Amino acid sequence: MIQITPQMKILLCVEPVDFRKGIDGLAGICRKKLKSDPFSGYMFIFLNKRKTAIKVLCYDGQGFWLCQKRLSAGRFKWWPNKCPGNVMPLMVHELTLLVWNGDPKSAKTAPLWKKISA
Repeated sequence: MIQITPQMKILLCVEPVDFRKGIDGLAGICRKKLKSDPFSGYMFIFLNKRKTAIKVLCYDGQGFWLCQKRLSAGRFKWWPNKCPGNVMPLMVHELTLLVWNGDPKSAKTAPLWKKISA
């Protein structure tokens, strides 16, 4: 089981990838295209060309996890077009919205923190 915490670093690959790739192929994309270490503990999110599925790659210290969600109907509505370095950081609540086919950038969410008055 993958535990997702608010402190977890999540990187989204903006450019669609070939979903025939497995762990080693996606780890190669992390290194070459995203300029990131797949062993860093970051969670990497990938989209297929038809926008019908996403894959999540994560290293937990003992091995890699590779998870996939394929929509039974339709396509993922939100995905960024372009970002510097072909990678975009996501927060945990944005990943949750993305997995449920929402738009993390237009969703109304509570502020991340609230200043406590003295």
